[in-house]
Amino acid sequence: MRMSEWLITMFSYPFMQRAFLVGILISLCASLLGVSLVLKRYSMIGDGLSHVGFGALAAASALQLAPLAVAVPVVMLAAVLLLRLGEGGKLKGDAAVAMISTGALAAGVMIVSLTTGMNADLNSYLFGSILAMSREDVILSVLLCMAVLILYIFFYDKIFAVTFDETFARATGVHAGAYNMLLAVLTAVTVVMGMRMMGALLISSLIIFPALTAMRICKSYRSVILCAVLLSLLSFLVGMAVSFLYATPAGASIVMADILFYCLFAGVAAVRERRA
Repeated sequence: MRMSEWLITMFSYPFMQRAFLVGILISLCASLLGVSLVLKRYSMIGDGLSHVGFGALAAASALQLAPLAVAVPVVMLAAVLLLRLGEGGKLKGDAAVAMISTGALAAGVMIVSLTTGMNADLNSYLFGSILAMSREDVILSVLLCMAVLILYIFFYDKIFAVTFDETFARATGVHAGAYNMLLAVLTAVTVVMGMRMMGALLISSLIIFPALTAMRICKSYRSVILCAVLLSLLSFLVGMAVSFLYATPAGASIVMADILFYCLFAGVAAVRERRA
């Protein structure tokens, strides 16, 4: 089958159109937020929030409530709590993430075992089901992407200052707490939306890999952001193509593409260091 015929076949299905649109928007948001989160040493917050999201979805399923209506506010609250715990100094960021994520995951497993059991809906959130994207998912993804882009386009300098030197940012009059809160809330929504695509077990890869890969070669904050966005989108497209051609899980295929690009960039960085 020629490339043009393959593309026409793939995009002839409405669910594939929705999957690509949501996937591109979520990948864009995750890569932008991921750079700041990795630099602030909160790279595992995506993994922690996804476990909280699974617990919230399990509770919603048991109570027969709308999944996103329960998961989004609960995960947003968890993101704010993680931020507060990290700022308080009593618990370091990674310890707070580990404590809340494992507790939420355990609660979710208990709820599932005592009530409805692992149904298809919960299974799709745990392992990902990008082909099950709904029209509501598309609308929420567009709104989320608009919010993240507005944040980075109009408040780039503030985000830069808060990311690298929060103490200096506060001294210059920047409301660092408000920007941290905004980053946490947007990350929470991104994680919940991304769980539908990648699953709770793999969503953190969308946040971690593009940023870490870009940092292997790029040196400035702006170049890292731009490179991370391009890598995230490219990994998504390659992963989806492999998934469609070989009937592999979409989330796992995207992560494997991320790993491939990381290895490639790490190799280029190693060659540069030897020549320097």
